[in-house]
Amino acid sequence: MPPVRGPRAARPRRRADEIIDAAAAVFAERGYHGASTQDVADHLGMRQASLYYYFPSKESALEQVCLRSVGDFLERAQAIANGSGGSADKLAAIIRSHLAPVEERGAYVRCFLRERRFLPRESARRIGRVARRYEHILQSVIEAGIAAGELRRDLDPRLATLALVGMCNAAMEWYGREPNAPLGLIVEVFTGLAISGMAVPRHGRPRPPSGNRATGSGGRAGSRQRRQSRG
Repeated sequence: MPPVRGPRAARPRRRADEIIDAAAAVFAERGYHGASTQDVADHLGMRQASLYYYFPSKESALEQVCLRSVGDFLERAQAIANGSGGSADKLAAIIRSHLAPVEERGAYVRCFLRERRFLPRESARRIGRVARRYEHILQSVIEAGIAAGELRRDLDPRLATLALVGMCNAAMEWYGREPNAPLGLIVEVFTGLAISGMAVPRHGRPRPPSGNRATGSGGRAGSRQRRQSRG
């Protein structure tokens, strides 16, 4: 008998996606240990027992939430690394793509950053392997920039990678609590810090990445607002 295709086959996938979205929202709001599968079911208005048709346990739902979160980072970074442009431009684009999900998929980001520590060992290892692939992509962009003479020869690619990931992840934790710090301004400042610290100076100044001003709201006006709010 041939496999079922079309709308009937798509419905279970859509429902699974809805359940993962609900799990991300509930885990992000209540914390993994503060949430139950009943909370996820209530979020969707469905029976708790029906959840187990899609996922065998709360742990597997958390793994899927984390996998989708880090998988999204990975896909974006790989597309940027494979594209055209110099290393400075690619690093700027990766910083933008790393920070963008804080608005687009905030619940997934919070779960990945805060709740993945509660995953069982084997699940954590699977998520860790994907996270390391993301780091490898970022590090390869830095290494290519050093080889091309765009980035400083004395730069340690591994430490630079960890610094960028740590900086962006930290911003995703405090985003929304810092006054007058829209996402566009954070991206602009972080990109400037990264490129000025890593790029080979040209005529006494590091070359800014192209399109750095078109990163969203904020910019210099946002910087002035922040200084005024603190004055």
